Amino acid sequence: MSAPRTATVARKTRETDIHCTLSLDGAGQAQVSTGIGFLDHMLGALTKHARFDLQLTCTGDLHIDDHHTAEDCALALGAAFDQALGARAGIARFGHAYAPLDEALARAVVDLSARPHAEIHLDLRRELLGTLACENLTHVLQSFATAARLTLHVDVLRGMNDHHKAEAAFKACALALRQAVARDATAGVPSTKGVL
Repeated sequence: MSAPRTATVARKTRETDIHCTLSLDGAGQAQVSTGIGFLDHMLGALTKHARFDLQLTCTGDLHIDDHHTAEDCALALGAAFDQALGARAGIARFGHAYAPLDEALARAVVDLSARPHAEIHLDLRRELLGTLACENLTHVLQSFATAARLTLHVDVLRGMNDHHKAEAAFKACALALRQAVARDATAGVPSTKGVL
């Protein structure tokens, strides 16, 4: 029986107070409460389709705006992902996926390289989705990639409806992450360097 890949992260600043527990080997169960409905929706979709289990609560300075909450939730989730992944041995490492939602189509490619980098191109045209600034959806994925120490490329290839485009992007990320974290007993440390 393999060791459980779980982590709990608490992050408290003058701007946010976050508690996050993540299991990489779950059933897609999410209990997310950030105070931003659309962010909850995206993190729920990510959790469901990656087959992670996530409990995340945040009390943030939403009287200012949504930025600190969105960014810090992504950083906490990324830190939990990094901790849960551990030494990054015995995993597939790479993942890629397409996800459609009606007219929208998104592609995500991930490398659990321990080299944080993100190229996020969502092509969103609205200013807000619910109470979340569309620019912060890009920032959420960038912040997650940084804290999780992974390389992430996300492109919305087509679409008209910004809700559909954003959701397709998060679902594609979920599917790519699910592939990348999959256990592979033959992989050892999946790098020619011998370390990730």
